[in-house]
Amino acid sequence: MYGINNSTIKEKILILVAEIIYLIIAYYLLFITYEKSAISLGLFIALIITALRLTAMMFIWLPRGIAMQEALMNSIAFGIYYLGFPILMITSKQDPNLTILIVGWILFLGGSMLNTISELLRKPFKDNPLNKGKLYTGGLFKYAIHINYLGDCLWVLGLALISNNIYSLLIPLGLFFVFIFGYIPKSDDYLQNKYGQQFTLYKQKTKKLIPFIW
Repeated sequence: MYGINNSTIKEKILILVAEIIYLIIAYYLLFITYEKSAISLGLFIALIITALRLTAMMFIWLPRGIAMQEALMNSIAFGIYYLGFPILMITSKQDPNLTILIVGWILFLGGSMLNTISELLRKPFKDNPLNKGKLYTGGLFKYAIHINYLGDCLWVLGLALISNNIYSLLIPLGLFFVFIFGYIPKSDDYLQNKYGQQFTLYKQKTKKLIPFIW
């Protein structure tokens, strides 16, 4: 997950192929086995946006190396999003609620932008050889150490609301716990070992995930 500088093209192609397969299955679930509707179309569009954004991040905007373990874990996670939400939608017995759908789209778009913009603002700093060995604390990362993870939580929560099934909320809740007990501690250990006192000072004055709260 950290410290991989080569392109690892095979791992990225694995993720891309998995995404394409998931989207094909999602299309079948939402439009072949399920009555065509505005909310099913909306969910599929949101999944397409997610796939395009994540693929652009992986190949164009932030082309860092990806270990095979991370590629496999990401492929499994994407399966939960691309297949889990369509399955939950087509099995839902709830009537669509316009307010919840609007809130869902706001969270989905806002979270997607938060995740992407925070990373892109950091990229010029990371690409500058003069900043080697320096910890980036600017941009949106001045509000929370893992502000990009917050964006992930928000766009997945948005997908859950768009899918119109109360049980969909278990997916963003699970993701939140994965970040809290897995990704964030692991990332903090990596940053502490790499940047030492820089990270110590940074975490003393900066919230961990949610600005102004935690």
